[in-house]
Amino acid sequence: MDIVHYILIVVGLVLFETITSIDNAIINAQVLSTMQAWARRWFLVWGLLFAVFIVRGVLPWLIVWLSAPALGPLGALTATFSGDPAVAAAIAKSAPILLIGGGTFLVFLFLHWLFLEPKNFGLAGEAFFQRQGGWFFTLVAILLAVIVWFALQRSPLMAFGAVVGSTAFFITHGFREHAAQAEKNLLENRLSDWSKILYLEVIDTTFSIDGVLGSFAFTMSVPLILLGNGIGALVVRQLTIGNIERISKYLYLKNGAMYSVLLLGLFMILESFGWHLPVWSSPIATFGVVGFFFVKSKLHLHKTAA
Repeated sequence: MDIVHYILIVVGLVLFETITSIDNAIINAQVLSTMQAWARRWFLVWGLLFAVFIVRGVLPWLIVWLSAPALGPLGALTATFSGDPAVAAAIAKSAPILLIGGGTFLVFLFLHWLFLEPKNFGLAGEAFFQRQGGWFFTLVAILLAVIVWFALQRSPLMAFGAVVGSTAFFITHGFREHAAQAEKNLLENRLSDWSKILYLEVIDTTFSIDGVLGSFAFTMSVPLILLGNGIGALVVRQLTIGNIERISKYLYLKNGAMYSVLLLGLFMILESFGWHLPVWSSPIATFGVVGFFFVKSKLHLHKTAA
């Protein structure tokens, strides 16, 4: 890849990380407003270091290492920049397992939003699917069975990767459900500032999993993922501090984030089955989908003002 491709990937990662973390920024801003000044400073400084360098740095490296343990820790970090044919072969062998797991996670994440989460309806049909919320679990169970069936035709480890992606979704979803129930106590000041900091770190971690798994649709390079997701995390922190009210007025940005999640999940599943997509397809798809819903949100703002 040339420098233009690297830049396109990093910019796409920044946009994806930022848009998918808007909910995270809103929660952070709400809880921070109930905390003392020292606790806010502590979270915004040390919490940022944890979010960027620990979660968004260590997690993608750890995922690549676990997918291809023969690479070793250093090899997993530098894998896509290495000219060693053995390293390239190890990445090529492990990539389908990682891609099908991440793709399954992202598709389930989109379907949960489509069927069960409250939303501003941005496209025709969204209201219909939300009225059929009870079908979510049936649909994802059937979808997982279909993915595993076709994956078994290629590799048992691919099928296992899809199951791991499904498991990761339900674990992180469980954490978020518990966090949503705890949020009322936090906002009513029933807990200490340290408890609130711990809560925000857990929420940051669960949201970062979405971004990290989605980032493998853009690249398998851990340094590029760390750079793009790290810049995205900085942008989210800036939104948390001063601009979240203005950003939240763009009603359909969440829709754009979730439709880009769907596309990236499908891209990853197709790649895992050998459909080699151009390197620019994920960034361009993200720009196009998010751009469409940004324009739709802006037109809604103008219409409301008029």
